[in-house]
Amino acid sequence: MRDDASPARELKALLRETPIRPADVARFLDALDTAGRVEAIRALGRSEQRRLYDAVDGFLPVRLHELVPPGVADFVAVRHYGKNTLPLFSHFEKRFCRPRGADPQQPGELYGFNFQSMSPLTGPGYYVARESPDRPEVWVDYTRVPPEHPEGWPELRVNERGLGRFVYGFMIDTLRRASEHVTIGSAARRGKDLGSWFILCRED
Repeated sequence: MRDDASPARELKALLRETPIRPADVARFLDALDTAGRVEAIRALGRSEQRRLYDAVDGFLPVRLHELVPPGVADFVAVRHYGKNTLPLFSHFEKRFCRPRGADPQQPGELYGFNFQSMSPLTGPGYYVARESPDRPEVWVDYTRVPPEHPEGWPELRVNERGLGRFVYGFMIDTLRRASEHVTIGSAARRGKDLGSWFILCRED
């Protein structure tokens, strides 16, 4: 990285290339520390996230054990720092955990919720994450709520009631992998793509 270039500017430059080279993006992100990666991904706007999502289609598989590494104990949260393409309140986190007793190498699902400033109004946005049956991707399914949660997490709420139904109701997100720590997602409601993206960086 040049001395006069921030992680954000470097990543934006890589995403302006035509075509985008996913391997170059992955190498750049892998070389940063967590703070640098979060700075870089949270600088990306709608068009950059959309182009990255398309560019990494089929590039690297994303599996549940990469979202919650095997060395993390069951029911311990792993934070993924995020940026979405909404006009307001675009910084958020997804927090994932492995269910009790799941295989750390091949869990069948993960539990999680969204941590963001509007949670008192919209609810925590609980979900169950599972691997796609036919693509090397992960589905974040808001139509399913975990049966339990770790101590300190918000009270469980379904997503089809109250204001939360307009944010999380009937939604399933698709996650693709951009680098070891970074995934890029697209949102769909009732199977219809919403033209809304988000990018996540897993903490070390």
